[in-house]
Amino acid sequence: MGVVVARLATKDMEGARVIMRRLIWSLNDESGGIGWGAPEAMAEIMARHDGLAREYAHMLVSYVRPDGNFLEHELLQRGAIWALGRLARVKADLIQDCIPHLPSYLESKDATVRGLAAWTMGLLRSETARSPLKALLADNAEIQLYLDDKLTVRRVSDLAEQALSALGKQC
Repeated sequence: MGVVVARLATKDMEGARVIMRRLIWSLNDESGGIGWGAPEAMAEIMARHDGLAREYAHMLVSYVRPDGNFLEHELLQRGAIWALGRLARVKADLIQDCIPHLPSYLESKDATVRGLAAWTMGLLRSETARSPLKALLADNAEIQLYLDDKLTVRRVSDLAEQALSALGKQC
């Protein structure tokens, strides 16, 4: 979807915006549905189109903010945090506002949420995450992570170690 909508945006920006707004609407309680995959699709689109990223990155951040459009369902939280990680790989400057809100996800009961939060915090090089990341070094839960067009299995502890390495590990 990211490739297609990014290509559409080069020819019909308003058409691409309509798709982005529909994805956003699907995550709204009033939509009557549940936006499975919407944050991930939004991130993939934004990772491939600068204009859409500048316009909509703040919406991704709002999904992890308790004072924003917070997603309560853990499966949707997985999507939102993966989306922030995807965008952090190519446009980290647009999502810096999420940094204060991510450390709480490192303590989630959901291993995938913890692992994705560790991965994202490492990509954002967030110093505020150093202490909670250290606590995850003993977390051997395995999660699936879609990365570089491949579904991989990673341990939460490995993602925490990777994040700490990105910060310049100080144990």
